[in-house]
This record gives sequence, C-alpha cells and structure tokens, in this order.
Amino acid sequence: MQAPQVRPLAEEDFARWRELWTAYNAFYANPNPSEEITRVLWSRLFDPAEPVHGLAAGPLGAPLGFTHYIYHRNTWMIAPVCYLQDLFTAPEARGRGVARALIEGVYEAARAAGSPRVYWLTHEANATARRLYDQVAERSGFLQYRKNLT
Repeated sequence: MQAPQVRPLAEEDFARWRELWTAYNAFYANPNPSEEITRVLWSRLFDPAEPVHGLAAGPLGAPLGFTHYIYHRNTWMIAPVCYLQDLFTAPEARGRGVARALIEGVYEAARAAGSPRVYWLTHEANATARRLYDQVAERSGFLQYRKNLT
C-alpha cells in the first residue's frame, strides 16, 4: 500500500487531530493534556508568526497521523534548525509508511525553509519507533537532561 499524502494540518482536521493528540499524550504518560494547552497549540499551528508547524498524513478531516515541528536558532549554525517535536500515527495506520512519510514531509519543509538540520527525541523504550528512526536518521549520541521548573 502506498503511504498517504502528507499535507499541512487544516482546520477541518481538528476533531481527529484532537483524538490523536490525546492518544499521543497517553502514550507518553501525560494522559490529560489540558484544554488550554490543546487549544493554544492548535491556534499556534495556524499562526504565521509562530515557529510551530504541523503536518497531517491522510484525508482532510480524517488524518492517520500528525507531526509538529519547530524552527529555532542554534549556536552552532546560522540558519534555524528544525526540531520535530511530536509524531504520532493511529494504531490502525502503523506499519503502512505513515510515520516515515511524515518524517520525510518535515525534511521537505525544513529544506524549503533553508534549515540545515532536523532532529528529534524519543523515549529509549520506544523500540518500534526507534527501528524506523534508525533507518531515516543518525543517532547523535546525546542524552537529554531536564529539570521541571513549575
């Protein structure tokens, strides 16, 4: 089966995106993203002044998956780099090339924006996704450290 077309998220995708967003958060043990965060993120995805962007794979109003990515400055490069922050596919769409197509869609958008790099993080236990990631990118060897301040 051919992977679905990747396209920018559209307002018509909201209901299905929200279902996928909720499932994504549950997967990462954040089962109840607040209504405020959900609404603010959705509005940012459509604000041209924001560095946050979103892609969907699949039909308008019924995407099979989504990705969010952010451009930001970097101390090692002049052009902004692209951070692929969120990537999720519906369980019924897994193994059909949806995630790969979404990653390639981010690569294409980043190239068009003049970004020299796309990078992302995943949980070390996310073995299924890591098998794909090992095929489409190189592991950097860096470990993430963080401290929540609120």
